[in-house]
Amino acid sequence: MPAHRLPMRKIKDVLRLHAAGLSARGIARSLSIGRTTIARTLDRAQEAGLSWPLPEEMTDAELERTLYPASPAAEAERPVPDWSYVAQELRKKGVTLRLLWEEYHASHGEAYRYSWFCEAYRQWKKTIDPVMRQEHKAGEKLFVDWAGQTRTVVPFGEPAWEAQIFVAVLGASGYAYVEATRTQTLPDWIGAHVRTLEALGGVPRVVVPDNTRTAVTKPCYYEPDLNRTYADLATHYGMAIVPARVRRPRDKAKVESTVLAVSRRVLAPLRNRAFTSLSALNEAIQEELDAFNRRAFQKLEGSRESQFEAIDRPALEPLPTARFEYAEWKRPRAGINYHVTVDGHHYSIPFRLVRQVIDVRVT
Repeated sequence: MPAHRLPMRKIKDVLRLHAAGLSARGIARSLSIGRTTIARTLDRAQEAGLSWPLPEEMTDAELERTLYPASPAAEAERPVPDWSYVAQELRKKGVTLRLLWEEYHASHGEAYRYSWFCEAYRQWKKTIDPVMRQEHKAGEKLFVDWAGQTRTVVPFGEPAWEAQIFVAVLGASGYAYVEATRTQTLPDWIGAHVRTLEALGGVPRVVVPDNTRTAVTKPCYYEPDLNRTYADLATHYGMAIVPARVRRPRDKAKVESTVLAVSRRVLAPLRNRAFTSLSALNEAIQEELDAFNRRAFQKLEGSRESQFEAIDRPALEPLPTARFEYAEWKRPRAGINYHVTVDGHHYSIPFRLVRQVIDVRVT
């Protein structure tokens, strides 16, 4: 950068002090800048029609382009970065804007400066869907929830019932998993998680559920109590479960936006079809889901599936060798006859536990 070209912060100070009536000599003394540089900066501002205060919406990048416009030839030689690539790389562990700018600068002789690079990327992000702006790291978070919608199953010769819809989505790629379950009870909630991880072929570092009663026994803003079976699932797969905070919609924005998209792209096309079994419904859901994950993004490169293969899948932890064994925890009180009763069955216990509450794991 030429010696007379100041950082945008200093340029704003020059314009502010000039508007306050200070002479070039006074500004130079106040900011420790040469008078020649100050004079040239004020001349450029006058030529550009700028005065203090600057327009509120003017960014540093816009100010720089206004004061130091590049020649048409120079602009033609400066390639604009591929912002979709930048957004994708930022999801990878350890990747920063500084690193991506350095790589961009090294591969292009007439590259834009780092301040312009950052500001231009921020402006590009504003054109993307608000949920896609969130920069989740590869393989880090899996968001899970019930869709709120149901689909009717009408078995032959049996009463019709409403199947529940479970939705999971990876934060970095947006890759979705959807399945229908019979209920929203704990066995179906846990089973859906197990099948999700198996479908993904790996384990994320964090699972983010809503504060549903199936997952959280005691909702709390700071430390919600997890259902003990759910906590066992996390231990088995070596992942953390961090429920979304109460009244913090951005904590679960990814899954809520995907639920909306799934409702429109996966469930709505099935609205007029009749299903006689849960397996038939899930087969139809899988067909629509495959098409949904392969559908190209509107403003980003690739699709959910291609982003999953490139970003999330390599970052997932491997599945354990054994599948999770479902079990529920109960807390009966031991009787004076050295027994506890669980689901109508009596089990003997050591005499020292008489009248105490016992933790029982029931597979």
